[in-house]
Amino acid sequence: MSRTERGHGAEPWRFGSTPPNQNANVRWRRAVGAFVSFGAVRRLYLVLILIGIVLFLAITAVLARVWNSAGAETAALTSLVKAEAQGNQADAVAEILGCRSDPSCRERMAQNIAALARPGSVSIIQINPSTGFSLTSTLGVARVAWTVGSSLPIVQCVRVRHAGDALHGLHVELLEVSLRIKSDADCPSRF
Repeated sequence: MSRTERGHGAEPWRFGSTPPNQNANVRWRRAVGAFVSFGAVRRLYLVLILIGIVLFLAITAVLARVWNSAGAETAALTSLVKAEAQGNQADAVAEILGCRSDPSCRERMAQNIAALARPGSVSIIQINPSTGFSLTSTLGVARVAWTVGSSLPIVQCVRVRHAGDALHGLHVELLEVSLRIKSDADCPSRF
């Protein structure tokens, strides 16, 4: 056995001398260096860092689209209740997908307008969204509580579809609106 190897009968390593396995490390680095240069390893690290940055930006963009759809639902619900409160049946009907061509939908909207139109500014008290976090299309019921001027709270339920997906874009479609329900009531399964 050589004196640089640690083994039975070898001298103990002393501070300031070459560590016993340093020669093995140097030999290994030289062998690997013959196959992979420092420049190639550096380029590989830079490419991996660039891939990581691109993935981070892509995931961030997808999440921003998903969170933006929640804001779009709130905006659509607010537009609907403002049209109802102002007595603007044409705008309220335009907010509901397919309502112009559906006589029962137009009739329900006329009933809502007759019952809910009031002077004053609309104030949204609470919106329970139709869905939580979703990357794909969903169908659900949103519950919106609002007041006009000094009125008592008005609560309605709206069937909402988030159409599309996170990659190609999500958009909100209001499908159906209920008549006024009691303030402490849950949304009915059928409107």
